[in-house]
Amino acid sequence: MKNIVKMTGLAAFALAFVGTASAQDTVTGKWQGQFDSQIGMQKYTYEFKADGTNLTGRAVGITENGTNNSAITEGKINQDTISFVEPLKFGDNDMRIEYTGKVSGDEIKLHRKVGDFAEEDLVAKRVKDGDAKPDTKADKNSPPAKP
Repeated sequence: MKNIVKMTGLAAFALAFVGTASAQDTVTGKWQGQFDSQIGMQKYTYEFKADGTNLTGRAVGITENGTNNSAITEGKINQDTISFVEPLKFGDNDMRIEYTGKVSGDEIKLHRKVGDFAEEDLVAKRVKDGDAKPDTKADKNSPPAKP
């Protein structure tokens, strides 16, 4: 009887541990999303690296005005919630874009706040092997793709 009680206790502990899988375990990787904004359609690729409760990586945004590539700063993870800052230089202005989001499987629902003048919501989806879309045009010296 004692063995059954011990095994039941261990099983409950294991299930509780599995149930606490968080963004720390799942956010590392490449994610893509797009949204319409005051400056037009923006397509973003986020490359995240989670280390405990810290989040680092890059944010690459493509707009009609060009491409921006920023290191993610102030990244934090708390269970299924992430937050980070994308510092961006737009013309002569330094801008701070603050993100908060909820991770759910292969999606992150993000809210971004651009200074005091714009806010957008977007859904970033995990890029799986074979699904990756290039962030820039192919190199002119690359061989053509085979049909």
